Amino acid sequence: MTPHSPVASLRKRETIGWIDFLRVLAIAMVVVSHCCDNYTAMFGVNQDDFTIGAIIGSLMRPCVPLFAMMSGVLLFPVKQNTTLTAFYRKRIGRILWPLIFWSLTLPVLNFLAFNYVWPDPANMSLVGPYNVDTLINRLYTWVFNFNYDTTPLWYVYMLIGIYLVLPIVSHWLDTASDRDIRTVLAIWAFTLLAPYIQYFAPDLGFRGNYDNMGIWGACSWNAFGTFYYTSGFLGYMILASYLMRHPIRCTAAKLYGITIPMFIIGFAITYLSYISLMPTANWNLIELAWYFCGINVFMMTLPVFLWVERAKIKSRPMLTSLAIMSFGVYLCHFSIVQFGYEILYPTGLPAIIRLPLNAVLTLIVSFAIVRLMMSTKLLRRFVA
Repeated sequence: MTPHSPVASLRKRETIGWIDFLRVLAIAMVVVSHCCDNYTAMFGVNQDDFTIGAIIGSLMRPCVPLFAMMSGVLLFPVKQNTTLTAFYRKRIGRILWPLIFWSLTLPVLNFLAFNYVWPDPANMSLVGPYNVDTLINRLYTWVFNFNYDTTPLWYVYMLIGIYLVLPIVSHWLDTASDRDIRTVLAIWAFTLLAPYIQYFAPDLGFRGNYDNMGIWGACSWNAFGTFYYTSGFLGYMILASYLMRHPIRCTAAKLYGITIPMFIIGFAITYLSYISLMPTANWNLIELAWYFCGINVFMMTLPVFLWVERAKIKSRPMLTSLAIMSFGVYLCHFSIVQFGYEILYPTGLPAIIRLPLNAVLTLIVSFAIVRLMMSTKLLRRFVA
């Protein structure tokens, strides 16, 4: 790699070996997770495929919270001499162009693929129809939200919101005592239980208000309940920042003795909840089991973060290059996952082979696409 290559220039940013590894691990988990969707869609059609997708998909749930925790390590504290405008321009400006580009590109790719390459797709998770009307609709409604073709971009919309308040939170972290931070984290930890409290509330007699089952002040005219402002991904970021200030210092035996059972219990809750809710055919309920800000997913996320941090992995050029490209892979991989499923389905290979094989092929192709785009000045801004 030459000193003037795009990846080399981006490497001027501060790199941390174990964070680089965690970024690569997390993006691999994201890809595997989306490969699983094609198999969980087989519920009621092919139970073996569904089970494989549900097991592996449940194992992959820490993927996005890990990205949030990495952001907490890298972005806190915001430099005090950075103005709000400068911060927004740098952080939001960096991800706004990719959001626009992939919101337009992915629907076009899927339209072409599922009209001219696989007009009768085997993938039951696809949300069509892939006609001109749907394409036109998806090419402008991205200003409101993502669509099926751009599903992973939900994270980019969310990330913009995080960036809007990050300088404010960073200033508070700079002045807050450790006790204050622990208090906020304790409140956030309670919010991880909120989805399940809302789920079980009707069994305890709660009937909602005006056909809305929101709790603690949330209703049809107010989406901002009691714990709205102390919940969500920001908690993962604050937790990671706190753990960097106050690393957990204990023997490896004690660390693994606590976190391995914690991960197993979290996975068991995630998987068993998912398969028990699947027959409801209500995606609002089904996603409850895989909710990123639920206590069960947190119980899987924290151990992975601590395991990788404890490993003290050294920074290496190849690892850093892959880590830098991980954002681009996140943006472009979703359509490649769908294409890979169509390519591998006719082989007749069992799901336990096809699913990881699709993930590996998707990662290879996605990294290659991102590397190619990063080598072109015109396209670099859309992946880095």
